[in-house]
Amino acid sequence: MSIELARPISEWQLIQASAAGDERAFEQLYQHYSRRVYSLCLRLLGNPADAEDVTQEVFLQVHRKLKTFRGDAAFTTWLYRLTVNAALMHLRKSIVRHEQAEEDEQIKVLTDQVARERPSRLLDRIALERAIGALPPGYRTVFILHDIEGYEHEEIARMLGISVGTTKSQLHKARMRLRQLLTTPPALPEGRNHDEQR
Repeated sequence: MSIELARPISEWQLIQASAAGDERAFEQLYQHYSRRVYSLCLRLLGNPADAEDVTQEVFLQVHRKLKTFRGDAAFTTWLYRLTVNAALMHLRKSIVRHEQAEEDEQIKVLTDQVARERPSRLLDRIALERAIGALPPGYRTVFILHDIEGYEHEEIARMLGISVGTTKSQLHKARMRLRQLLTTPPALPEGRNHDEQR
């Protein structure tokens, strides 16, 4: 099944044509969604190279699994679920390769860095991105999907295969942790207090 791509066609027609093996239709799906998938991967993983790798993996999965898409949910919901699952698998593999102590040290370094940068008024997007990156993977995923991507708790629960209550709990905990990361004053050397620094 080959579709003449010069005329506008619906997303559903592109999906059907891609599932039937039309590479040009699949290329259009890729062109339309690849930036969104990459953006989500980058937010979840915090590393451009990893985000590119996972984006490629997602579209390989889409190519293999597109025939299983029934249209019960929006294509974007299905695609984002594949993306989140691929990113979480990548994170799991990374965690296996690194000891928990190293991860704790990275979080401490990021927290200390955000705290040191605070006096220089760096409570901007960079500090927020670093703080989001320091969140545990479950909290970070729900936070990004809800507060950044705009999904409702019910959609997130379906995407991640968890309960709505769990998404709400993880979002609350993520927000509390972010607040803590962004408002904790920098640590001072022993024997000094904040009044001496002024």
